[in-house]
Amino acid sequence: MPQTADEPDAVAVRSWCSLALEALGREREAIDAINVYPVADGDTGTNLYLTVESAAAAVEAVFAAHETGTSVPSAADAVRAMAHGALIGARGNSGTILAQLLRGMAGVLAEGTGGDRMRLALDRAAAWAREAVAHPVEGTVLTVADRAAAAAGRAAPGADTAEVARAAYEGARTALDATPGQLPALARAGVVDAGGRGLVTLLGALVEAVSGRGPERPYEAPVPFVPAGGEDAECPAGDDGAGAGPAFEVIYLLEAGDEAVERLRARLDALGDSLVVVGGDGLWNVHVHVDDAGAAVEAGVEAGRPYRIRITHFAADRAHARPEPAGRAVVVVVPGDGLAALCREAGATTVLARPGEPPASGELADAIRRAHAREVVLLPNDADLRHTAAAAAEQARARGVRVAVIPTRAAVQGIAALAVHEPDRSFDEDVVAMTSAAGATRYAELAVAERQSWTTAGICQAGDILGLIDGDVAVIGQDVPGTARKVLDRMLAAGGELVTLVLGENTPPTLAEALETHVRRGHLAVDTTTYRGGHQGAPLLIGVE
Repeated sequence: MPQTADEPDAVAVRSWCSLALEALGREREAIDAINVYPVADGDTGTNLYLTVESAAAAVEAVFAAHETGTSVPSAADAVRAMAHGALIGARGNSGTILAQLLRGMAGVLAEGTGGDRMRLALDRAAAWAREAVAHPVEGTVLTVADRAAAAAGRAAPGADTAEVARAAYEGARTALDATPGQLPALARAGVVDAGGRGLVTLLGALVEAVSGRGPERPYEAPVPFVPAGGEDAECPAGDDGAGAGPAFEVIYLLEAGDEAVERLRARLDALGDSLVVVGGDGLWNVHVHVDDAGAAVEAGVEAGRPYRIRITHFAADRAHARPEPAGRAVVVVVPGDGLAALCREAGATTVLARPGEPPASGELADAIRRAHAREVVLLPNDADLRHTAAAAAEQARARGVRVAVIPTRAAVQGIAALAVHEPDRSFDEDVVAMTSAAGATRYAELAVAERQSWTTAGICQAGDILGLIDGDVAVIGQDVPGTARKVLDRMLAAGGELVTLVLGENTPPTLAEALETHVRRGHLAVDTTTYRGGHQGAPLLIGVE
């Protein structure tokens, strides 16, 4: 879409995701501020941002798979990745509906492009989103999507993709301005629908992606009036759902068949409200507001395999009944469950980075929130997570939490930093000490080559053992023990006092014993400590302090 041609390609889809994420980043707080329906919990903008972030990451992963040569993914691969990423990363009521909108569009655009396909894509998106909501309400994002699709359908015959997108954007703008007249909760608060405003933002990004320039009339939200009673006055409860309601929001991904999901819909509809179930082909994202969170999860277990379960307690948020935040906490990203247990024992809050599935900024922000502290030190333990960690830190700072991100590039650096953490000293002094400990720790890992390729240490073959030191391939070996010894010798040639070994799930304990003996014989006065990392991807992680 960053071209004026009528054929959106994979680069265009990538551009749309990037522009949408950037736009939602700018407008996130403003959208959060007008979030009064279905629950006035002030997170619609954030949820939309995190959902699009997951979609954009999925598209980037498709491009990364084509990084060799000059080829790029097909448009079909890109739009399917976008929809899948949104589905697995959907957050909140608004994010779940957005995931279904993108899924509807992807199903059409994967089969062809052009103005007519874009009309059909927008129409299917609106229809599928409405079908996914148990009890659709007018004046919400569903209405805005309907009007956008209708406006796209009225574009001139033969209109290209850019013209159809502009028509959809203008239709969405007009529909959004009308939402306060359709939904009493919005009228009382003097705002437009938050989810609808988010959709207008996304369609504006689509216009820019397909035409090369932004909308001619950027959306400017009307200034909301303050209801009688002042800014803190609550909207009265009513049948429109903006007041008191179920105590919990429950969200999970679900692997299940179509028939089981239909039964699940009926059961969850009886348990609560704001029910949205999106997805297909065996994978679903389930969202519901209930008083009995356990029953909602049990319903998912009966239907299939629920995972990534998130439960938010609305009542505590509304009453501000949470305990006073603690002084300081540490949040650590770890590659395996073994290190997660170790870090938790040290008092840290952990985020598990599954092999090939790095955490998004939303997961890190959730961890910072779970730590419930006024000051937080974040250890990303991966160079590729620096931007993600920075985004999570910004979200936390917006809530008044003081956050310092220490740029740890490996788990062993995080362990070194956590070892010198002292919550009783000043925040700045603690951060400096932890940063110094991490920076003084060189790191290495062993990996198995997946294919023949050029490396900084020469040509490797599929199945070779690669020894990476500080991120670069330094040793190519035939087996884990031999490669590990060479890596240790290279690292200790520059000096060191402590070697840390983190063994993977399938790495035998005898390897640690052999490497400890090797270090003791060849490098006097160097101590060795060993941890079991669990399912961490790499057979061995090494740190040298």
